[in-house]
Amino acid sequence: MTDRLETMSIFVRVVDEGSLTAGARALRMPIATVSRRISELEAKLGAELLLRSPRGLTLTDTGRTYVAACRRILEDVSEAERNASGEFTAPRGTLTMTAPIVFGRLHVLPAVNAFLRAFPDIDVRLELTDRPVNLHEEHLDLAVRIGPLADSMFIARKVGEVRRIVCASPSYLEQRGTPKVPEDLARLDGIIFQSLLSPQNWRFGSGRQERSVAVRSRLIVNTAEAAIDAAVDGLGFTRVLSYQAATAIKAGRLAVLLQDFEPDPWPVHLLYEPRALVPQKLRAFLDFAAPRLAAGLA
Repeated sequence: MTDRLETMSIFVRVVDEGSLTAGARALRMPIATVSRRISELEAKLGAELLLRSPRGLTLTDTGRTYVAACRRILEDVSEAERNASGEFTAPRGTLTMTAPIVFGRLHVLPAVNAFLRAFPDIDVRLELTDRPVNLHEEHLDLAVRIGPLADSMFIARKVGEVRRIVCASPSYLEQRGTPKVPEDLARLDGIIFQSLLSPQNWRFGSGRQERSVAVRSRLIVNTAEAAIDAAVDGLGFTRVLSYQAATAIKAGRLAVLLQDFEPDPWPVHLLYEPRALVPQKLRAFLDFAAPRLAAGLA
């Protein structure tokens, strides 16, 4: 078993370094030994893990799945040894996580900064992106997810909710009037954040009260910040998530419209893979950050 774990460690290090030569150098092992151990591993598995070329190494589909499994196994073994030996009294290591861009900047990053000050032996790699990220394939410990969750193997810890709000600047509403019902939007100018909404029809309410309303798209943009800036500038109304417009609303630059017709709020979850042993660094972050995020979203 020890030999198997050592071979897994060699394989992961070679993948991380990008070549057999760099991997052997980092491991301080002869390159012939590293090459032989990986070839023996492929033979034992009956599958090709790496494609070798003069430009470096490329993981096969099987290799990507296997290296992710190796990382989890090695992390679990390391965690078990730490727990059994009592060697470490505090969590340590690098915590990898992802969050949506604006939510991450406004809510997650402050929690991460406080966490790093409280846990000096933990480092964090935080990727802020609005693209769908696969925790398993990208070797991430944790993801912040906004919206309904699909059925999956992941464990989800809810920390709050966000609303989908319609807003416009007070100056625009003074000129064009304040809509009383969703259908009033048809006579006004829409600013569409395309990642969140259809440019033609918006849904309001929920259940039997749900209705679809046609909107007039004067401007279509691909970021919430651009939609909010255009609305603040008086171009028209927009629909974004509540946290995205919170600063402008608090400053009085935007007013929230049609609150009685808002659809059900979207949940915010912390998502992570189930493991026999949850790493101390992840457990520490969940316990530290979850109540702070919940308070910020309350």
